[in-house]
Amino acid sequence: MKRTRLVRNVFLGIENLLLHKLRSFLTMLGVVFGVGSVVAMLAVGEGASKEALEQIRKLGSNNIIITAVKPVEDEAAGTTRSFMSIYGLTYEDYLRLAETINTVKKTVPVKIIRKEGRLRERGLELRVVGTTPAWFDLVQRTIVAGRVLLFSDEEDQAPVTVLTEYGARRLLATENTIGQTLRIGSDTFKIVGIVKSEGGEAGNIQIPDQQVDAYIPIDVARVYYGDISFRRTAGSFEREMVELHQVIVQVDHTENVEGTAKAIEEMLKRFHKKTDYIINIPLALLKQAEATKRTFNIVLGSIACISLLVGGIGIMNIMLASVTERTREIGIRRAIGAKRKQIITQFLIETVVLSTIGGIVGIGLGILIPILITYFAGMPTVITPWSIVLPLFISASIGVIFGLYPAARAAEVDPIVALRHE
Repeated sequence: MKRTRLVRNVFLGIENLLLHKLRSFLTMLGVVFGVGSVVAMLAVGEGASKEALEQIRKLGSNNIIITAVKPVEDEAAGTTRSFMSIYGLTYEDYLRLAETINTVKKTVPVKIIRKEGRLRERGLELRVVGTTPAWFDLVQRTIVAGRVLLFSDEEDQAPVTVLTEYGARRLLATENTIGQTLRIGSDTFKIVGIVKSEGGEAGNIQIPDQQVDAYIPIDVARVYYGDISFRRTAGSFEREMVELHQVIVQVDHTENVEGTAKAIEEMLKRFHKKTDYIINIPLALLKQAEATKRTFNIVLGSIACISLLVGGIGIMNIMLASVTERTREIGIRRAIGAKRKQIITQFLIETVVLSTIGGIVGIGLGILIPILITYFAGMPTVITPWSIVLPLFISASIGVIFGLYPAARAAEVDPIVALRHE
């Protein structure tokens, strides 16, 4: 019985709203744009942060990345023609990290050399990465073809290389990939595998791999290329000696990451007179990025909710006008036995119907806008279930909140006065 009465009241509310189609439509627009802006803004904010968060996660929440940097004083002295800058991480640092800090599970040394890779007439500037097979455990990437480096390659000092997919496509074109002989600088290497790469930056941390990487055993890199590099600039000739450009450390448990990073910093300070290294903690960056994302979503949601508030005020205004217009109708209903509760219910149903329909249309608009942004601007957008449910709930709540006062005003109308109203 109650359900039947509710359904009848809903249809009656829709019928009353359709009597003034244009006015109802214009009133509903405030809610439509409010809900649409909430959904669209949250989708844009979610998409903007998702890519950065994914990049940070790929660095490994248990990893610590130590990168060699040239000290400021060496940069200033670099104009000297015969100057050789000695800085960065050493092989002793690498061994000490693995042997002295008990929370360190695995370490990976990285030596980087820029060389031209050439396969017959095709050439490409490569970033040659001398490392160990453990690199592919800490920087996990999909194997496209062949295999990655093996410990047997390291023991035998085998001249083998693993290319990234981008480099392989540029150098090998349509030829068979695995087994080809690639010339890197003046040395030849056998291609044994191809992997995907990410490249770019996550926050302020450089992703360990790039699209033009060629991975070789680190002992081979030391024998073939040594630790001294030469660079000719305008009017000067610079030499640099860097044993290791990077060391990636894997910690046994996530809760030990920050403590291990502090221990590493104390150890490096003891053996390095200059600060020629940077310690990056992806876990700390991930926490910071997630906190920033939450703040960003709250700000965007608050701004969009102002639009909903304006829409709610518009609904209250139009319902107050409707009470004035329908004073005689209210008086007749009261005269034939309608209670105040029924009058309040009827007006509340009308405001909730108006705001809910506006919310549904606004959700459709809010879903369409991110799709268009992604299609035309190429920006990633992500629509989450809660970004749809929350605005719809808010729009229905606005119908109740801003409809209470007009409904109460309607119920307080004196039936005798209302019947005299023209």
